[in-house]
Amino acid sequence: MEGGLEDAVREVERHAAATGWDRPPALYALARTADLVRDEPELAGRLGLDGGTAGALTPVAQDDLVVEATIPDLLAGIDWPDAVLGAVLVLETVALPGDVEDEAPGADAGAWAVQHPDRQEARLVVGVLRDGARAAALRWRSHDTEDDVVTGPDLAPALTAALALSLRSQ
Repeated sequence: MEGGLEDAVREVERHAAATGWDRPPALYALARTADLVRDEPELAGRLGLDGGTAGALTPVAQDDLVVEATIPDLLAGIDWPDAVLGAVLVLETVALPGDVEDEAPGADAGAWAVQHPDRQEARLVVGVLRDGARAAALRWRSHDTEDDVVTGPDLAPALTAALALSLRSQ
């Protein structure tokens, strides 16, 4: 089902790109499309689903995330029901050149990085499945085109690991 995960991550990334930049983090549950059509026909109809191809996954947007701590802490507090096969997280982030990172103050380094003139802004979309599959897509704000989106399972290993913890079995 890994191809289904990659497709779902790209679908969520394209949706995030269409809504623009400077958005809060967003979280999606992943459901098997065929199961969603069978078990939730009204929702499937609203989403325009017809059963899809074998292995297809449908991202279902969750309520707005309220981030009061760190993203890993937020994700650690989420418990998905068994019907959720995976999850996708959309997060805007800032990257700095390696030689600048040493200048970061100990306190409030995040706010410092956001204001730094050499910052590069990006949108990171990561997805995980219960079986351990991972996928990610990265779009740089300075290269904001579909052709410049970078994908791969290992783009953000710490973030995918944190998201995977939200899928732990009860």
